[in-house]
Amino acid sequence: MVVRGEFDERTVVELCRELIAVPSPTGEEGALADLLANRMRDLGYDVAVDALGNVLGCIDGGSPGPRVLLDAHLDTVEVPDPGSWTVDPFGAREMGGRIYGRGSSDMKGALAAMVLAAARFAEERDGFAGQVLVSGTVAEETFEGVAARAVGEKVDPDLVIIGESTGLQVNRGGRGRAEISLITAGRSAHSSNPSEGRNAVYAMAEAIRHLQNMQPPEHPELGRGILELTDIISSPYPGASVVPDRCTATYDRRVLPGEDREGVINELTGEIAHLDDVRAALVWAEMETWTGHTLGAERFFPAWIYPIDDPDLIRVTVALEGRGLYRGTGTYSFCTNAAHWAGSAGVPTFGYGPSREEIAHIPDEYLEIEELVEAASGYRAILEGLMK
Repeated sequence: MVVRGEFDERTVVELCRELIAVPSPTGEEGALADLLANRMRDLGYDVAVDALGNVLGCIDGGSPGPRVLLDAHLDTVEVPDPGSWTVDPFGAREMGGRIYGRGSSDMKGALAAMVLAAARFAEERDGFAGQVLVSGTVAEETFEGVAARAVGEKVDPDLVIIGESTGLQVNRGGRGRAEISLITAGRSAHSSNPSEGRNAVYAMAEAIRHLQNMQPPEHPELGRGILELTDIISSPYPGASVVPDRCTATYDRRVLPGEDREGVINELTGEIAHLDDVRAALVWAEMETWTGHTLGAERFFPAWIYPIDDPDLIRVTVALEGRGLYRGTGTYSFCTNAAHWAGSAGVPTFGYGPSREEIAHIPDEYLEIEELVEAASGYRAILEGLMK
């Protein structure tokens, strides 16, 4: 039987609604960071905001022990068409046992539950061994795990729980992501005399045709390493009666455990090696965070997975079982901050959060209140199990 009554439902709901009501698209998380930092201080956390704008709250138990990090992100995707919503995206409306709003599912609900769960865990003890940490990172929607590197450098956690939606299962793996540019070169000419030039778009069309037949590898638990064309643009653009001398296509490649940067690029270029004047490379991207600092990274985010008998996974699941909260294990189909924690840094990392993947980013995004409250109890149970 699930243990109920551990959290005051209204407290969790109201904090979640308060977070949703503050718009925080990627690069504009400042107001939400200020709100979160203040609420954490009210709950007894020591709070720091780093140069990138990540918020990190710490409760020290008073003696040496494990550092357990509950990791969420502050940013959300944009609301490109408010007219497609039947509710105010930032109204945090409560209706029919749900909370509606941008970021409710991805992932302000999990963030609210984490903040309150860790505070309650610490409040009920005179002291404990170790540190409980909660992070609200920036720019996860576009740079999965990159901003989290700064958090890791500061606290070096022993274990991480990410709050991305799992339907309250414990996720033990997830696909990574690579963003790849395919570039073809041609020769400019006036479009009234195309034989004097070489059209880079025609070369790109041939390359795309070959890549359509490419079969990426498959993982027995994480599925196929998808390769999908996401955009294409010629240069110059607009053409203005000029045969384009350059064309760039972008591919989204979902990567699997064991795949690295070189292997992913070599696999793709091997398919088109017979074509002239075409090359492939990982995309480098930069953005300015809300603090004014530049965040830059090559767009390669590793996959990760743990075996079902992993000792740390067992500790997490046993902790949930003890409270009647264990719903099984699963994996993510999308990329998360765990690409850094587990994929790059090698820190034991598992996912646990309310809601489901398919609800993220949709119009009328919502979160089931029952799941939100259960998630708070689950985070507390995990901390109790890991920090005995």
